[in-house]
Amino acid sequence: MTNPEPRHPTAPLNRELVALMVEVAGAPPGWARHVTPDARLDGDLLLDEGELAELTERLRERFGPSADLAALRAGLDLTALAALTVADVQRLLPEEDTR
Repeated sequence: MTNPEPRHPTAPLNRELVALMVEVAGAPPGWARHVTPDARLDGDLLLDEGELAELTERLRERFGPSADLAALRAGLDLTALAALTVADVQRLLPEEDTR
């Protein structure tokens, strides 16, 4: 059995985004290896509502109002919420911050 190809194989992750996720999860630094473009916020990273709320606040503080995770999540149904990935969050970041 082979692993499916990642949906975002060439999307380099913003290091600050990864660091923020590690911080809000209260995870040890080694946990960062789990923060990949295809990692689901809920199913893979196991971020709870409190952590997602804190991530939303920190994203806005660091990257500005366009990095609005709460607005993104508000427009999704349950299936889409469960499928929300780190790459989806990264797309909220201003272009110059993703390089």
